[in-house]
Amino acid sequence: MTTVQNEIEQRLAAEQPEVEVLLAEVLGGSTLRVYIDHPKGVTLALCEQVTLALSDLRERYTLEVSSPGIERPLTKPDHFRRFVGRRARVRTRHPRASAPGRRSFTGELVGATDSEITLAADEGVIAIPYAEIRRSNLVEE
Repeated sequence: MTTVQNEIEQRLAAEQPEVEVLLAEVLGGSTLRVYIDHPKGVTLALCEQVTLALSDLRERYTLEVSSPGIERPLTKPDHFRRFVGRRARVRTRHPRASAPGRRSFTGELVGATDSEITLAADEGVIAIPYAEIRRSNLVEE
């Protein structure tokens, strides 16, 4: 998890405790994209409230606050556990030994522990430690 994401999570925990920060990423050095979720769903009004709570970051970045959408990012063990049984795309930091040269895998999430996920991909069942995951998200079925 990035420093920016940690900072945003801490700030929103005080101001918007029910808002979950799914992913906060800096793109191109100038855009800060924040994906949020809420037990009652994400509305335009909620995105506006979060934008206002993070208004000082707009001095450094173009700020985009959004719902996760269909291709919801998966960044924490709880996210993966919640979506076991769904299709996901996982991009790794390094090629996997079980699939030389490959860094991207798509398949069904069949397990998620505190240390790794298990994905049933075309290559077979693959265990991927969280430390090796560069980016991951659900894919439309």
